[in-house]
Amino acid sequence: MMDIIEKALKEGRKTLSEYESKLVLKNYNIPVAKEVLVKKKDELPKAIAQIGYPLVIKGCAPEITHKTEKELIITDIRTEQEAYSAFDKVYEKIKDSSEGGVLVQEMVDGKRELMVGMVRDEQFGVAVMFGLGGIFTEILKDVSFRVAPLTKTDALYMLKEIRANKILDSIRGMPAVNVDKLAEIIVNVGRLGLENEQIKEMDINPIIISKGDPIAVDALIVLKNDFLSS
Repeated sequence: MMDIIEKALKEGRKTLSEYESKLVLKNYNIPVAKEVLVKKKDELPKAIAQIGYPLVIKGCAPEITHKTEKELIITDIRTEQEAYSAFDKVYEKIKDSSEGGVLVQEMVDGKRELMVGMVRDEQFGVAVMFGLGGIFTEILKDVSFRVAPLTKTDALYMLKEIRANKILDSIRGMPAVNVDKLAEIIVNVGRLGLENEQIKEMDINPIIISKGDPIAVDALIVLKNDFLSS
């Protein structure tokens, strides 16, 4: 994991790509969506066979932070023809990035979207955030904060503190969220920040609730400027 961060720092980068960010998360037992990074079109069939339909195709590069606005996410792909068409459309927009590629990702089934984040504050140190996720995160701003390190009890309290905490319950035929697994993600994000001082901030958004379990579908890790190579 440190190799990923050190490589980015040596290259003078301020961010890790989505794929790199999720490799870091997996190192801290944070569940992420199954995915394969594809650099060339002839690698696509193998990736599709590994992930299976339905799938999502995304543009993936360190400089890409807002994929939705740039039309770099194509979802619910169910045929080979759709997959090749989506690959061509996305690849055309990221082909000039030396670190870029196309992410072939499982389509995670779930209607509830949450987020967990981390920011390194000069005064308080590593602060962890939990709240509603998806495209309305910045509008709703329904979040809870704690300073790391966190206990599981701290994390469970954070889940209750958001205004929309009922979203974690069993609703409209959807099972209740596995709050133990969600709390574990929050605790591990705090630990990740404490153990890697090169990380300035991190967003895991969205975390989709699939059959009650939280799965990180997208992630971004931002590096500290004073660690960047000159």
